[in-house]
Amino acid sequence: MRHDRGVTPKPGAEAESAGVLVLAATPIGQSSDAPPRLASELARADLIAAEDTRRLARLAADLGVDVKGRVTSYFDGNETVRTPGLVERLVAGDRVVLVTDAGMPSVSDPGYRLVAAAVEAGVTVTAVPGPSAVLTALAVSGLPVDRFCFEGFLPRKAGERARRLLALASEERTMVFFEAPHRTGATLTAMADAFGVDRAAAVCRELTKTHEEVRRGGLGDLAVWAADGVRGEVTIVVSGAVRSIAVAADPDSLRAAVEAEEESGTDRKEAIRTVAARAGVPKRTVYDAVHNIEHRSGA
Repeated sequence: MRHDRGVTPKPGAEAESAGVLVLAATPIGQSSDAPPRLASELARADLIAAEDTRRLARLAADLGVDVKGRVTSYFDGNETVRTPGLVERLVAGDRVVLVTDAGMPSVSDPGYRLVAAAVEAGVTVTAVPGPSAVLTALAVSGLPVDRFCFEGFLPRKAGERARRLLALASEERTMVFFEAPHRTGATLTAMADAFGVDRAAAVCRELTKTHEEVRRGGLGDLAVWAADGVRGEVTIVVSGAVRSIAVAADPDSLRAAVEAEEESGTDRKEAIRTVAARAGVPKRTVYDAVHNIEHRSGA
């Protein structure tokens, strides 16, 4: 495996057409999950830009690939510096394969700058589809998947994180987040504060690996579970906010709204609080409406 010592155009490159940038998804756990095309792309690449060249070497060995092209490191710390040189190689006719440690490049990983620059230079950009922690976590979470959004990593500072989460409190789509294991407990606590302790969520740990674990429950319970620490790669999936529907303040409407909340899995106390907020009346008014109707019906 040759390592790139600098950007040197191929002989006669001026006469060649522009190259191709290949964004190659890599396994998020087991090497056997690699898409078949990944091996062929690594083998035919003129240049491989890797987030971690040592991981690339291990992956290539697992896949039985003899890497003949040059290899250069491309990670958060050198993206800005390395991007112009990689674009030069692409324009000169090279086939450049970009790989990160796991999953699809540019999704909370290095790659966006290179893709944007390649597109600007008129270079063809394609991808080797494959494993994705975002979609895998979403699929196994048990939460709605018809509409979702990816929020990546939240800010590390508590104040900035709290403000970001408050801005997402009314988001109706299922949300997917990445988080470092040592910050997972604090993040779940902040989510419970912003979204409510009963908001349904799933913490997906070590997806596709030997010690894979998916914990499902309310944010409050998950925060307690994570308080003593979490190990491994973590993806958090959180259900979206329930669309606020106006509720009339008459007793029959209040009672029907509470029953609807309970049928969706909300306990009575939280259902009364939610309906009171929607109707713009005190919680006691809703409680009395439910109690009086139940009393008259012999409940």
